[in-house]
Amino acid sequence: MLAALLLALDVPAVRHHPNPAVYLVMSVLIPLPVVVRRVYPRTAAAALLVLAFTDTLIAAVTGQVQGHPALLALGIQLYTLVAYQGRRPGAIYLGFLVADLLLAVRLGHQPLSESLSFSAAYYALCWSLAEFNGARLAYDAEVAGRLAVADYDRDRSAHEAVARERTRIARELHDVVAHAVSVMIVQADGARYALRTDPDTTEQALATIAGTGREALRELRRTVELLRTEHAPELLPQHGTAGLASVVGMTRGAGPAVELELSGELDDVPPEISLGVHRIVQESLTNTVRHAGSGARAWVKVHRRGGEIQLEVTDLPGSHDRPGPRPAITGSGLGLVGMRERVAVLGGTLSAGPHGSGWRVAATIPVDRDGR
Repeated sequence: MLAALLLALDVPAVRHHPNPAVYLVMSVLIPLPVVVRRVYPRTAAAALLVLAFTDTLIAAVTGQVQGHPALLALGIQLYTLVAYQGRRPGAIYLGFLVADLLLAVRLGHQPLSESLSFSAAYYALCWSLAEFNGARLAYDAEVAGRLAVADYDRDRSAHEAVARERTRIARELHDVVAHAVSVMIVQADGARYALRTDPDTTEQALATIAGTGREALRELRRTVELLRTEHAPELLPQHGTAGLASVVGMTRGAGPAVELELSGELDDVPPEISLGVHRIVQESLTNTVRHAGSGARAWVKVHRRGGEIQLEVTDLPGSHDRPGPRPAITGSGLGLVGMRERVAVLGGTLSAGPHGSGWRVAATIPVDRDGR
């Protein structure tokens, strides 16, 4: 719609131009990059710069000022770069715009004072609007990141609560079955010895065995019924490289830029080790989202060398955050404890602490030579 509006502003002036064909071609070409400015902002900016310089050179060759209102797209593209790509690309683009303006003034196509005053006001307006919208987008991204962390914490808490309940049920199941089977074995042995000499005792023992078996079966059915509900699919850990890619992708959606580096055979390690690596990376990246702030960067490196897996997760706070040591964690404080316990169970080592202005978690986990 914006490109169509620029075209509508530009086309009516074609009948007043000495070279209507050239003017019409430029009128159609100039708005086209605006169509893809959000999807390919840098490509659209380069295309608009080429068209702007081409228009200036055509005016130099023909001696006629083109005067395309559609060149307002240059300011629109400046807004797009500053708002969505950052100040550095916007400043570079603005430098080329100034160069084009000075070239046009140099060739005598435009008066200096009029060109500078209008262009300065227009580009300043576009830059200011981009700064305002960029701040709003950054705020929305930070809010989205916090909501993602809150959702993950809620799901993880629910998953851990379910795991604790299932562990309790498993203990009850063990107690019921172990007790019942023990009673049945003792009664069966007694019935076997009293079978010939004391039929009454044998009958009583068999009745006890039957009653105990029925009661155990009822308890078993009740417990199995509680265990029939499967874990929610989104809470099931995905092992191997696919699981690591999944947790990295989720972290990227929350805001931080995460780079993942994998090497070695990571998909054929034992499930408990694969799950341990997954959980350590997941917890480390969650702390990055929670503590490193907006614009944070993180690097995840998982390498399998010989009989061990080496894991490292480092991060740096966002550019808008104050540098320095990591602030005190306000959560439960069990994240690092849980990682250390998990690594200790797997027979590995883990270290965590400040690393420059960011944070680093490193772990080494042994793997059997045969991969079992």
